Amino acid sequence: MGDGCRIAWRCDGPEGAPVLLLSNSLGTTLDMWAPQMEAFVRNFRVLRYDSRGHGASDVPAGAYSIDRLGRDVIELLDSLGIARVHFCGLSKGGMVGQWLGFRAPERIGRLVLANTSPFMGPPPSWGQRIATVHAQGMAAVADGILDRWFTPSFQTCSKALVAPFRAMLLATNPHGYTGCCAAIRDMDMRPALPSIDLPTLVIAGNADPATPLEHAHDLANNIPGAHLHILAAAHLSNVEEPQGFARAVLEWFEYADP
Repeated sequence: MGDGCRIAWRCDGPEGAPVLLLSNSLGTTLDMWAPQMEAFVRNFRVLRYDSRGHGASDVPAGAYSIDRLGRDVIELLDSLGIARVHFCGLSKGGMVGQWLGFRAPERIGRLVLANTSPFMGPPPSWGQRIATVHAQGMAAVADGILDRWFTPSFQTCSKALVAPFRAMLLATNPHGYTGCCAAIRDMDMRPALPSIDLPTLVIAGNADPATPLEHAHDLANNIPGAHLHILAAAHLSNVEEPQGFARAVLEWFEYADP
């Protein structure tokens, strides 16, 4: 990237197909999209990447910003010679999607913003999380995060599906995690929403305590022409409702130009 940070990425699907770029949530890697890959690669060249500070990407020191995370995407596309993509981001990935829709709309065809928010606040709660992770590591926050990611019934009945996400979270570099926490803490995309002039689908979970339904309504009501689709899920709706999530995304892109 422009500041020397190496971003890990992977492409799957037929060459020459429209490119669908997937952007992951805080504390996960590009593997979070595994439940959708079989469906998505039928019609798309799917580009996934690990956010800076996550997975196999580099972990620069210090706080990150949404602007920096968004520019990582632009620079990745430039490095791969890709002019334009469809975009689907969940949670932090959806925040990056908002930035792209505002700052680089010429690079985006259609936009999916899932389980995300234009403003997370209040900053002290993020400061406390950052301090806890710095002092005690990812294990100190893992249980609370999983309770936001998945409903209690899903955690009880789908332990085999939850376990890889616990492992993914615990394997996240604490410095990378807190760097992205700072980006979320400092982000406020609310003034930009009316200027996002892209076909936009907002996906929400009806039991999402991290980005509740009112956050999804804020997005859908303030991005001109945006549509809202609600799934029966908590925060990682693509994991808890994999088929419903894939169907909503594919229907949104069905008649889209590449």
